[in-house]
Amino acid sequence: MRPRCRLAAASLLTLFVVLGGRAADECGTRPFVDDIATGTRIVGGHDALVGAWPWQVSLQVYRFGVGYHHVCGGALINNNTVLTAAHCIKKWTDPALWRVVTGLHHIFLHQSHTIAILVRAILIHSDFQKDTYENDIAMFKLADYIIFNDYIQPICLFNAPRFLIDNSACYITGWGSAEEHGRGNYILQEAKVNVIPLYTCNRFDWYAGSVAWNMICAGSESGHVDSCQGDSGGPLSCSFSNDSKYYLIGITSFGIGCGRPKFPGIYVRVGKYRSWVDSNVILFNRTTVSIQCIFIFLSVGWVTFHLNL
Repeated sequence: MRPRCRLAAASLLTLFVVLGGRAADECGTRPFVDDIATGTRIVGGHDALVGAWPWQVSLQVYRFGVGYHHVCGGALINNNTVLTAAHCIKKWTDPALWRVVTGLHHIFLHQSHTIAILVRAILIHSDFQKDTYENDIAMFKLADYIIFNDYIQPICLFNAPRFLIDNSACYITGWGSAEEHGRGNYILQEAKVNVIPLYTCNRFDWYAGSVAWNMICAGSESGHVDSCQGDSGGPLSCSFSNDSKYYLIGITSFGIGCGRPKFPGIYVRVGKYRSWVDSNVILFNRTTVSIQCIFIFLSVGWVTFHLNL
């Protein structure tokens, strides 16, 4: 039966391509938006255009009597994987409670290109520290494959941490609160942010050394641009002058308040976790193939048994 399982794996690979699997060079594009005018902040509000950030997803939890509600953001990295922040999971560790909504603009209005998919598995980094937000990264594996369209696309990943320079254009996006302790936004918000050196962010009157090397500090010194509650898990997306694609540089993690001077947002430095991401994607896909082989084996056995009657 081994050759048949290999054939099954090859068939699954073909199915992956047919259902929207993309090569590495096909990520990070925004087919519906060529050039967008960006606002100054999420705190205070600036609406993103429909389709402007096609890898942005809403992670939603089901509550009895209420239905699904937005908890955190996330970034689509292939046609069945979303990266988000580990602290978003909290007590909702059962994948059956979650769904991932892609191609979403207004949090309550699903359009023809919007896709809601259930979650098959949740993988939280084993070294996530709740008190310091170290290793604040998690992976959602979807119950089905997404078919990409102009409004739903994966974002690229670098193979290693990328040095961000002045010509890097970085944006944060999400449906989080418009102000500290405020309510969330209905329309997806966007903001262009500055990446702030860690030696600045760790000054005694800033974060006083609490920002680790596997984190990114981004926003503004004055606090006029920042992420807030409800934006957690969302992407810090950057493009570079010699590359038209967008890359997932960070994941929205934590911060002191929202929009406070000298307390910009802190983001997971995704490049530091590329091996963790790759190993878990491969592990899950192998598990899926193994399950498929079992079903194929049982199906072939059932057919053979009946043909021999």
